[in-house]
Amino acid sequence: MANTFKLSRRSVLATGLALSASTLLPIAVRAQEKLKVAGIHASPVENAWNSRLHEAMLQAADEGVIDYVFSEGVSGTDYARAMREYAEQGHKLIVGESYAVETEARQVAADYPDTAFLMGSSGEPSGDNFGTFGTWNHEAAYLAGMLAGKMTKSNIIGSVGAIPIPEVNMLINAFNMGAKEVNPEVKTLVAFIGTFFDPPKARESGLAQIDAGADILFGERIGTADAAKERGIKSVGSLIDYTPRYPDTVFANAIWYFRPLLDAAIADTLAGTPTGKNYTPTSLMKDGGNDIIYDAAVPPADAVAAMEARRAEIKAGTFEVPIMMDEPA
Repeated sequence: MANTFKLSRRSVLATGLALSASTLLPIAVRAQEKLKVAGIHASPVENAWNSRLHEAMLQAADEGVIDYVFSEGVSGTDYARAMREYAEQGHKLIVGESYAVETEARQVAADYPDTAFLMGSSGEPSGDNFGTFGTWNHEAAYLAGMLAGKMTKSNIIGSVGAIPIPEVNMLINAFNMGAKEVNPEVKTLVAFIGTFFDPPKARESGLAQIDAGADILFGERIGTADAAKERGIKSVGSLIDYTPRYPDTVFANAIWYFRPLLDAAIADTLAGTPTGKNYTPTSLMKDGGNDIIYDAAVPPADAVAAMEARRAEIKAGTFEVPIMMDEPA
């Protein structure tokens, strides 16, 4: 794509590599011609949420499943144009986010009915080719909350989120519900920074919550763990594994895996099946879409045992983490 507007600092086109035996797609699908996929990222691909999409598409490209190009740092005013240019170039599946450009993105999809779109969105699918997904790592967040509820000494825990959209609200609500399951006396603090990427602002919000008594923070946004590290308390990460970056601070992470959603959209696109549907349920733990990773040596043994028991129930489908999308109090 010509860099005629602020799309990216980098772009990549994956070449045909040997198929990995570990690929999740059916053999019949993998045997077909590789699919041309484009990723459009509003934030840098280092940003936690975007990194999950980018990592999954890079992995699929390395396995020879797709050819992948991407643009990052795409502003809202340029987003629809990026979608159109990739569609014009013959990319059959375009993956991105329409939270800030719902109307424009849906119009592009309507103008290119032979192109499949898989977009992070708070809205519903539209037509035969505009598929949507949300970030459902709420089950993992619930489990992390169970650990935090047992670990807190002050009975106050904090959460720092981006913007109170349904997916962010659901995640923080799940974390708080998990904490309250094991500790009904716990008080939960919530702050939103008003943007998807501002680590210094997330740090400031985290420090304010610590000043208000919180001794464990849930970082829905990058930067929260910086506040926890600075004040010597523990923190929980979201979407990616923050433990290597904060080895003495982040003890648990509510991980989200985009690959199951991507594989489902790839399979539908290759098969000619309409992609205008909600792919969000593929994020559930039972499908490998999210899970908790944690250092079992940090929480009390009884907290770990209770959490693991609940985790097994979630995977077995005998316990369902409530989905609460209202803004947390």
